[in-house]
Amino acid sequence: MEVLAAAHLLEVCAHINGIKQLSPVPRQAQINSDSSLDDLDEVRGQHHAKRALEVAAAGGHSLLMIGPPGTGKTMLASRLPGILPIMNEDEALEAAAVASISERGFSVEQWRQRPFRTPHHTASGVALVGGGSNPRPGEISLADHGILFLDELPEFDRKVLEVLREPLESGRITISRAARQAEFPARFQLVAAMNPCPCGYLGHSNGRCHCTAEQVQRYRAKISGPLLDRIDMHVEVPNVPQAILRAPSDETGENSATVRQRVEAARGRQTARSGKANALLKNRDVQQHCRINDADSHLLEQAIDRLGLSARAYHRILKVARTAADLAGEKDIATAHLTEAIAYRRLDRTSSNVN
Repeated sequence: MEVLAAAHLLEVCAHINGIKQLSPVPRQAQINSDSSLDDLDEVRGQHHAKRALEVAAAGGHSLLMIGPPGTGKTMLASRLPGILPIMNEDEALEAAAVASISERGFSVEQWRQRPFRTPHHTASGVALVGGGSNPRPGEISLADHGILFLDELPEFDRKVLEVLREPLESGRITISRAARQAEFPARFQLVAAMNPCPCGYLGHSNGRCHCTAEQVQRYRAKISGPLLDRIDMHVEVPNVPQAILRAPSDETGENSATVRQRVEAARGRQTARSGKANALLKNRDVQQHCRINDADSHLLEQAIDRLGLSARAYHRILKVARTAADLAGEKDIATAHLTEAIAYRRLDRTSSNVN
C-alpha cells in the first residue's frame, strides 16, 4: 500500500486534478521507532518509583511524583513513553488529527509516537486547554493518547490546574466562545512532579529543610483536594545514595524494552477483560472487575477511614490494585496488590500527618 501525505485539502485537490502530484511517504517513516526514546536503565536507583511508573504505564493511571530537586523525577517521566504500549491505529489517527490543526501541524515522523507534552508552570488556561477566536487545541489535547507532564505542579496557577478536572474524567474538553463551540479529544495520561515542601528538601538526608508544618501544608494546599483525588498514584522519589550513583552501568536495572513486554501483556489482559485500560473503568466496571474478598474489604475500609479518602479515591485504589494483579498475571486481586495500591496514596497519607 502506498501512502501519500498532504499538508491540507488544497494539496489533495491539486493531486486529484493532476496539477501537482503528492509524494509517497517513505515506508520506514510509517513505522514508529523507539531508538530515540530515553531508556529506563539510565535511571540509577529509584526502584520503588520505577515500579510505580510500570504500574502507571500498564493501567494508564495518572501519577504524581514527590521528591527533592535532582532525584530523577523528570528523568523518570521522560522514560514513560518508552514503556507504554504502541499506539493502535485509531489512537494514532486521532492524535494525528489533533496535531494537524495545531500551529505546528502534524509531521509524518510523529506517526504512532505517543505525544509527550511539557507545558511550563507559567502556562495560561488557554495554553493548557485551548481557545482563541478560531478555537485551537491546547496542551491537554495535543497530549491526546500520550503524556501530559506537569513539572513543579504547585507552581501552576490553581485556576489553570482546576480546568484539568473535567478532561481527566471525560477524556474531552469543550471550548465555548461567543461565535462558536468546539470540542477536542483530551484522553491524556497525567504525570506530575513536585517538591515535598517550599524549599524542596523536606525529609532529605542533608537536613537543609527548615520549613514549618504550616508552610508545608500551605504549599501542598495549592493542589486542590478534587484534583488530587483524580490522580491515581502518588509516589515518593527520594535522594539516591552516592554509592548507587557510582555503581557500574550494568547494575542499573531493567531496560525499557523488558518492562514494556510486561506492560503490554498486562494491558492485553485488561483489553480482553473489559475492552479498556483499567484507568478508564467506570464505577460499575470496578464493581465487576475489581472485586476483593471480605478481609481485604475491611483492610481497605480502615485505610479509607484513616486517610480520610473520598469515594473517588476508593475506586481508584481498586483500579490500581487490579493493574498490579494484571502485571503479576493473576486473575484475582490479592492482599499484596491492594496494599501496594493503598501505598500509592502518598500525598493523602502525608497530608493527614501535617498539622
